[in-house]
Amino acid sequence: MILGVDPGLAKTGFGIIDDADGIHCVRYGVITTPPDPRLQIRVRTIFQGIQAILDTHNPDELAIERLFFSRNISSAIEVSHARGVILLAAAEYEINVFEYTPNQIKQSVTGSGRADKKQMQKMVGVLLGIDEKMPADAADALAAAICHAHIR
Repeated sequence: MILGVDPGLAKTGFGIIDDADGIHCVRYGVITTPPDPRLQIRVRTIFQGIQAILDTHNPDELAIERLFFSRNISSAIEVSHARGVILLAAAEYEINVFEYTPNQIKQSVTGSGRADKKQMQKMVGVLLGIDEKMPADAADALAAAICHAHIR
């Protein structure tokens, strides 16, 4: 099983796929942190949420989007905090982590490195047979897991 994670300080998406016999979705969702101004409360919430997922599903590997610095440096710093506790949880559970660029993930899932969020959500749903609309953060996490399954 592969755990895909879309890190964010307010919302961290996660998705677990099993690729033993084709690719299918095991579970997906979003870890939402409280709007507490104290950073340590928010990162603890993410860490505990990832730990609970690891305890319940025991994935073999973790796929995460490589940090991409854009114009908004404060946003990148917030994502870095979330990534740090996710990587710590993976290290604590001795799970190998694989990082992919946004373009690698988009290319793997849609065939185009320039796909937008709606295209990504739609293709993730198609590839995994999910008819319901899923949160964008969860779709991005599942996309990272799908990318890893295709590349490895």
